[in-house]
Amino acid sequence: MCDHSPPFVAEPAADPALLRTLAAAGLPATGRFSPKAGWVSRAWVGDDYVIRLSNGPFRDAYRHEAAVADLLAGSDVPHARHLAHGHGPDGTWYVAERLPGRTLYEAWPTADPPTRRAMIEDLGAALRALHRVPVPAGLLPPWLADAIAGTPWPAYHPPVVGAALQRVEAARRLPGHDPRLLTDVAEWIRERLALFAADEAVLVHGDLHGSNVMVDHGRVTGLIDFAEALAQPADVELDTVLRWCARAREYPPTPEERGLDEATLTEVPGWLHGAYPELFEREHLRERLNFYDMYVELALYAHHPQPDIRDTAQARIARLLCGDNHLDRLTW
Repeated sequence: MCDHSPPFVAEPAADPALLRTLAAAGLPATGRFSPKAGWVSRAWVGDDYVIRLSNGPFRDAYRHEAAVADLLAGSDVPHARHLAHGHGPDGTWYVAERLPGRTLYEAWPTADPPTRRAMIEDLGAALRALHRVPVPAGLLPPWLADAIAGTPWPAYHPPVVGAALQRVEAARRLPGHDPRLLTDVAEWIRERLALFAADEAVLVHGDLHGSNVMVDHGRVTGLIDFAEALAQPADVELDTVLRWCARAREYPPTPEERGLDEATLTEVPGWLHGAYPELFEREHLRERLNFYDMYVELALYAHHPQPDIRDTAQARIARLLCGDNHLDRLTW
């Protein structure tokens, strides 16, 4: 959604929306702030805290994120402490402490290989801690529950194993859908559901890539943006991480920027495996990851309003039925 690293020169608070949000949060309009754009929000990065103002369709996303921050309080998970959230004339807002450093996305291009490895090893430790945090059964963001129930959703969202067949039914409601393809997909999903029967749900970040990890001097200072956090099997986390490694250009921090070069991320899966081997040790991991990928492509095929995105998802679904996806480009 947005990161915490100011790309512009900081200035005194002057934006009326920022001033109103600071007042609503009970915070002084002192210090300097850097504006920051994002996919579905805008933000201002101050000396001590970050203010985000939603401009997207994430129903109750900040309320959900505040609840997740409460779960993280007192844990070993590095994260930005929640300070306040609410709703005002400019929309919903969220205030968190500012973490030291900048995003992994911003630090990565100039970091040397030992520094890159150290950051990924820190990320592995942070994920292990996250997956040990007690989580309410069935935790889902409200907007994600809406998407699963059938509300059109124009973006990626993390896999929810139990809702995979619902994505097929949603796709079947599309004008011009490929009925034979979806029949094959439904059978493919049913054949693999048993892989997840004995899973324990843990707290999963759900959108973990370079823009949602803060680093400083080669160390991870925190995970940010928990609006997509949910209770799912731990290896759901790998879906986004490995997708980011293989298709990093699809993960720019804002629509106007470019994603990282995938060639610079080839070592990441191996480094993460070394730091958090349990995440990779699930039986039938490749089939499980294929399942997660199928879920994501189905969600895009069923819900995305842009025909070209739906066409791309349909082509990826057809390849997945043959066992071919972006995982073939990765080693760990």
